[in-house]
Amino acid sequence: MNITTFVKASVATAIMLASVVSFAVDIDANADENGLAIKGYDTVAYFTMDKPVMGNAEFTAQHKNSTYQFVNAKHRDLFIADTAKYAPQFGAFCAMGVRMGLKFDTDPTAWRIVEGKLYLNLNKDVQKAWLRDVPGNLKIAEKNWPEIKGLTAAEAKAKNG
Repeated sequence: MNITTFVKASVATAIMLASVVSFAVDIDANADENGLAIKGYDTVAYFTMDKPVMGNAEFTAQHKNSTYQFVNAKHRDLFIADTAKYAPQFGAFCAMGVRMGLKFDTDPTAWRIVEGKLYLNLNKDVQKAWLRDVPGNLKIAEKNWPEIKGLTAAEAKAKNG
């Protein structure tokens, strides 16, 4: 079984077992049914605190029709000033999924900053596969993203699944 087949099988299994489904408010941004991005985690904290930290509904900002929460006003203001730096790549969809031409939800605790960019994965098992060849996976994901960015998850799956 090659790595792509293994990862696809792992991702499919994880999705079937997931009890929470993410609904994209904007098809190029992954958010829940209420428009909350990355399950309420503070995207700036990955950079400033080097760990995932839950945000606070008191400190929010809008980006791509999604609401991001932050631990404090400083983090919110940093995000607003430079969303290109702090927003998760691939619209907060799973980086490995994008590498496969698919759109999957993410686990905010399965993350990595690579060359100053935040990447999230479906879960830690998928992240292990992602980390085996980050440069190669990024190259393919960056090629795939423009092709699936405007598709719903179902459309991306029909096209590439």
